[in-house]
Amino acid sequence: MIYPKEYYNNVKDIKIDFLNKNNIKGLILDVDNTLINLDKQMPAGVSDWAKNLKKSGIKMCILSNSNKINKVEAVAKILEVPYIFFAKKPFKSGFMRAKKILKLESENIAVVGDQIFTDVIGANRCGMFSILVKPIEEKDYLLTRIKRPLEKFIIKRYEKLKRKASLK
Repeated sequence: MIYPKEYYNNVKDIKIDFLNKNNIKGLILDVDNTLINLDKQMPAGVSDWAKNLKKSGIKMCILSNSNKINKVEAVAKILEVPYIFFAKKPFKSGFMRAKKILKLESENIAVVGDQIFTDVIGANRCGMFSILVKPIEEKDYLLTRIKRPLEKFIIKRYEKLKRKASLK
């Protein structure tokens, strides 16, 4: 429940071959520290990454816990994707709304985000493929900063389990 199915440095490392291999046809994307930093800057190449995946047939929807509609909407406009703000992740309702927008089955959807306790747990609870990415930067909101040490501990255990599994 707390471990992601996959762990990447950033969203741009998620490639079409990987998505195809795992039968992923849609992505639910987090915003803060996944697509933009806390200064609302999108790293170079993220917009092109999204365009290329969409050209390859991957559907996308933003699902953010932020209650700042202008921020979420601005990112959605850049990527030209639908969005849901104030999603209350990890509760299932936001994920289910995004699933309806994507018009896909849960097993064909990957959730991409930088937090275990919102993105990964929510995705896993909904039977979706969870992809954890490293935060764009260390700077975080207060509540997230409080959770990061526990997340780092969980990630270390996850990486250790992955290494053991790859040796078998």
